[in-house]
Amino acid sequence: MSKIRITKQFSFETGHALYGYDGKCRNVHGHSYKLSVCVIGEPITDKDNVKFGMVIDFGDLKKIVKSEIVDKFDHATVFNKNTPHVELAEELKNRGHHVILVEYQPTSENMVVDFAEKIQKHLPDHIKLHSLKLQETESSFAEWFASDQAPQPPKGE
Repeated sequence: MSKIRITKQFSFETGHALYGYDGKCRNVHGHSYKLSVCVIGEPITDKDNVKFGMVIDFGDLKKIVKSEIVDKFDHATVFNKNTPHVELAEELKNRGHHVILVEYQPTSENMVVDFAEKIQKHLPDHIKLHSLKLQETESSFAEWFASDQAPQPPKGE
């Protein structure tokens, strides 16, 4: 059976600031992110399965990405919790803002790695994450490919 790649695109609005950066992005600002999620697998061959012919139901992929990424990051502001931005984050939270504190500098590069880890944990065993593309602006994006990553030990080890 052929391996097939399935891709679904998502959009969300997120603010961030890059602590210690030497350009404009050190200021709090936002982006209209576009996330393309590509998974790979073999289409289901069981004719009695309601998902017959599908690698994964687009709706099932949407549920995973929406719950792990979009619903959490949409209209949130992301700060590196290991910087003085944590004080700004607390002030914003106290004023009712949705703030996410992460362990990393919230660049597109680091965010796409974080998103890959979050999505992979929820995919069925027979489906593998192939790639992610996180577009920050019309002309700037970061990509993650499974083939570029170091091999991971099997689950449960």
